[in-house]
Amino acid sequence: MIRIGTISYNIYCNFTNYGSALQTWALHQAIKKTAGDSIQPVLVDYCPDVLSDMDPLNPYKNMWDRDEESMRMVQRSMVAIRENYEKFNCFYRERFARTRKKYTSDNFNNVIEDESISGFVCGSDTIFCIDEFKGFDDGYYGNYPAMQGRTVAYAASFGDAHFDECSYAILRERLHNFLAIGLRENRMLPYVRAHTSIPVERTIDPTLLLTSEDYDALVAPRQCCRPYLLLYARRYDAKMEEHADRIAREMGLDIVEISLRASNTDKGHIMRYDAGVEEFLSLVKHASFVVTNSYHGLIFAVLYRRAIAVFTREQADNKITELWDLLGLNTNGLTNEERTYQEIDYDAVHARIAQARAASANFLKMELALLCI
Repeated sequence: MIRIGTISYNIYCNFTNYGSALQTWALHQAIKKTAGDSIQPVLVDYCPDVLSDMDPLNPYKNMWDRDEESMRMVQRSMVAIRENYEKFNCFYRERFARTRKKYTSDNFNNVIEDESISGFVCGSDTIFCIDEFKGFDDGYYGNYPAMQGRTVAYAASFGDAHFDECSYAILRERLHNFLAIGLRENRMLPYVRAHTSIPVERTIDPTLLLTSEDYDALVAPRQCCRPYLLLYARRYDAKMEEHADRIAREMGLDIVEISLRASNTDKGHIMRYDAGVEEFLSLVKHASFVVTNSYHGLIFAVLYRRAIAVFTREQADNKITELWDLLGLNTNGLTNEERTYQEIDYDAVHARIAQARAASANFLKMELALLCI
């Protein structure tokens, strides 16, 4: 059996992140479905240098909003933050075949011999975003000598990255590290194709390679016995919160909220920042309505056919907008305006997903074949 390492933004984050965890799990499941017993996906315990000082138990220092109120919210949420952190550690420990060692820039080139890994898949998530990761991380761009010539990218995203003449020159060099590249969004597709001779295609996020039935293997029991609206905020947005409160009043729903806005307990919100990955899936699956500014919050609401209202946020405009288009939920463009779809034709949406899933699965199959040559 060939061991293929996967590398992405997951174990080491400034915040524990459901999307990062689930896209990693989904990619492993998709590789197993595609390759059967011939390939074992291995989660590489990789910490980029830029993330070495990140502390999920102290998220305030890396928050977008750095005001006194945000600090108070974090302090009030510390019990939930610790519980959430332990659940994520358990998820990464128990749900994956994982490298025995932690790898950084100091020892990464030992990974092939240490772990019997013969190739690498980089992705998904915004691993190509040089703004978010303060440059070109060698692990995310396949630039360690151990990776060069034996690496593919699947559904890697540039996010809302900005390039200048100098960074474009570096990008062109880094692209040559890959045998094939799957990009999650269209935005950089023409550029990458123009500067490589390898296969390059748009591929869907790994979470969309699976169906809701696949995720039911993870889903925790129902978390709230009463009908509820799920408010999942990746960044505080007063307008989104007001929108959720209004919908909940109109529909007679409780509000279950995943955020660090601990003061919303005073408004009657049921705060669940403590939720682990399995509980998050349950909260989405059983919600009567989902309000979110999360890319993966949108994906799982769609997979579970929930009524949704989605807000964009800084650093997520492009990926959310392109996902709307992929799903056929056309708008005139998203700024900070909500788009509410209470009666989505989910049969049509899921037909579009199935078509994209088939094409992306074929591309992943081709990439795995390249790694096995």
